[in-house]
Amino acid sequence: MKALQLLLLGVSLGAVYALLALGFVAIYKGTKVINLAQGSILLIGVYAVAVLSPRTGFLTALALGVVAAAVAAIVVERLAAAARTHDHLVLTILTLGVDVLLATELARRIGSRVLTMGDPWGDRRVEFLGTVLPQARIAATVCGVLIIAVFFLVFRKTDFGVRMRASADDPRTAALMGIDQRKVALASWAIGGALACVAGVFLAGYPNPGLDSHSGLIALNAIPAIIIGGLDSIEGAVLGGLVVGVAQTLVEGNSASLHFLGEGFGTVAPYVVMVLVLLWRPSGLLGSKEMNRV
Repeated sequence: MKALQLLLLGVSLGAVYALLALGFVAIYKGTKVINLAQGSILLIGVYAVAVLSPRTGFLTALALGVVAAAVAAIVVERLAAAARTHDHLVLTILTLGVDVLLATELARRIGSRVLTMGDPWGDRRVEFLGTVLPQARIAATVCGVLIIAVFFLVFRKTDFGVRMRASADDPRTAALMGIDQRKVALASWAIGGALACVAGVFLAGYPNPGLDSHSGLIALNAIPAIIIGGLDSIEGAVLGGLVVGVAQTLVEGNSASLHFLGEGFGTVAPYVVMVLVLLWRPSGLLGSKEMNRV
């Protein structure tokens, strides 16, 4: 039963990591920039939820937090667009600088406090398939699956999704066909920020104690997910998120048997998996292989 419980907890955590990874991939496909400020954007959204929840209720606070994170992401995108370069590596480094500035200010505001989300699940647990699971993790799994399904539906079946896919595959041809690249970029970053906020709310909830000044580092757990799945693959982001969530949970749940690996190896396990995957398939499990003319 312990193995089943750990597997279910890993899948629930993986669904949340998949949301984070989808945010990274959406931004990358729209602008070819790896947004290293996702951690701070997550922190902005979740901080807004924690502060507003006692006054407005959880659902309203969540909606406002999602909007705050989306707006913050758009602001970062505008800063990147204002840079007089189209070098994607330079723009990625720029987002790292923005992340440091935002994280420092948010850490000052939060201080030593641990802020709770005010979510309706609290620390309640339920029995499921003979195991005991936190309601928050079940809610995270259900919400993660629904959001991912909606994301795929929009991306594959709507005109907006077609414009995003066309811009990601061939920006120059898409522009010649009348697709506004600026709107695509803004939408990509807003979606990435919104997904980061939703994922952050669940990651800050039970069994974690809440939001603290270092919670933005959670977004770094999505890095192995997007590398494992493939940086330019939406399906890969979901697969990578599940792999990272299950790997981390299984290692942490069996820490007593794996004590020889050192304390806290669960946080390192996803990076070990990432290295092994890259040695076998450098483009990731579902990423596009780079073709070089010789």
